[in-house]
This record gives sequence, C-alpha cells and structure tokens, in this order.
Amino acid sequence: MARDGDINEPTREFPDYPTSESLRDRAEGSPGHDREYAPGAPASGGGPVRGLLWVLGAAALAVVVLLGVQATGLLPDFRNPFAKEQTDRSQPPLLKSIRDLSRYVAAEGNFQVVVDVQNDRRNVPDFLLNERTLFVGAGRVEAYVDFAKIADGAVVVSEDGKSAEIKLPAPQLGETDLDMDKSYVFAEQRGLINRLNDLVAGDPNRQQQIYKLAEDRITTAARDSGLTARAQENTRKMLEGLLRSLGYEKVTVTYTAP
Repeated sequence: MARDGDINEPTREFPDYPTSESLRDRAEGSPGHDREYAPGAPASGGGPVRGLLWVLGAAALAVVVLLGVQATGLLPDFRNPFAKEQTDRSQPPLLKSIRDLSRYVAAEGNFQVVVDVQNDRRNVPDFLLNERTLFVGAGRVEAYVDFAKIADGAVVVSEDGKSAEIKLPAPQLGETDLDMDKSYVFAEQRGLINRLNDLVAGDPNRQQQIYKLAEDRITTAARDSGLTARAQENTRKMLEGLLRSLGYEKVTVTYTAP
C-alpha cells in the first residue's frame, strides 16, 4: 500500500496529470501572451525559416542583377565549350564558260518514276548475295524552240504588210533535271557479301547508276507525254499575239520536220 508521502508522486503506471497550476503556466506561455524569456532559453523555430528566406531572396536578386548586366553587353556571352563548330574550306567558284541562249521554253513537264532494280546470282541465296533498290525519282523536262536555228527567209511578210508567215524549227526536249530534294531511296536490300564488300571496297557509282536509270525513264515518259505538241501550240500563240500587237492581221506559224 502506498504511503501518504508518495501519493502525489508520478509513477510509470500513473504519469503526471495536469493541474490548475500547470494549465495556468501553459496559458501564460502560449503565442500572443507576453512573457519574458529566461537567459539561455532556446530560440523559437521562426529563426531558421527567416534565414532561409533571406538566402533565397539574395540568390534571386543576384540572378536578376547578373541577367541585367549581361543584357547591357558589359559581360561577355557565355558559350558552350563543347558547341558544334563548322569550318568551310571550300574554294571560290570558278567560271568555266558563258554562252548566249536563244531558247524559248514553251512547256515544262514534271514527272515521278519508281525504279525497282534487283541484282542477284542464280543458285545463290538472297541473304548472301543480293542487291535490290527501290528508288523514287522526281524530275522535270523542258520543251523549247531554238530561235537560233531559224534559217534565212523563215519570216515572210505580205506586200500589203497585213500578214506574216513564220517557219520555226520543231520543238526539242531538254535534258532531264533530276530533283534530288524530292528524290529518295524508299527501300534497299543487300546481302551479307554485298555489305562486306561495301566495308572493304565499296562502289561509289552504285547510286549514280540508279539516278541514270531514273533519268532515262523520265526522258522516255516526256517523249510519250505530248510535251513537244504543247510547246508548238504555246509558241504559236505567243508569236501570234506578238505580231498582231505590231499591226499584222494574219499570222501563220509552221514548223519544220524534226
């Protein structure tokens, strides 16, 4: 049985409980209540937070000042030390020749061709020796009349000056201009031996052969497209409009056999 002197002492089983005195002391130490801190008492938790805010504010102010000074041009630009650099050592263009042109380009055709070429060997598996290229080529062909080939007496004017007859050379097709910006290799298959050969020797003219084949296909398509007939009609209309504006009432344009 507990003694009288031990009644008010807390034990492990019965911890201390608040009394009226302890509640009054807590109320006096609550926020907003005026109290004096004893010497050596620990500072409140607001000190470290205010210090951190000061540090962040100073850092932000330093960044703003640095950006402002850099914008004024007083500091050199900050560059990436590992930035990519390009050096151009190309030689200046060399003029080879100049020639006068007397062509009247009367029509132009734009073509697209798909070239599918495969080179392999009999009785050899494709995975060993095979070369197949699917190339999409885009190019243009011009149809023109060469006025430099107009012979003497090709222009005949009537005595009354009201009609004119012009005899022109037949329109021709220019060289096929393969547009490399619009042409591309769609698919390519190469055997193991072909790939090893590329590593050892290689064939720099392999793509050139594909380009040449695409140009030949486009040239053939231009010949069969009626492009020269369109050039004849356009040239005739141009000359008729030009001579009629000069006072000729009747204009006849004919072409020589190609």
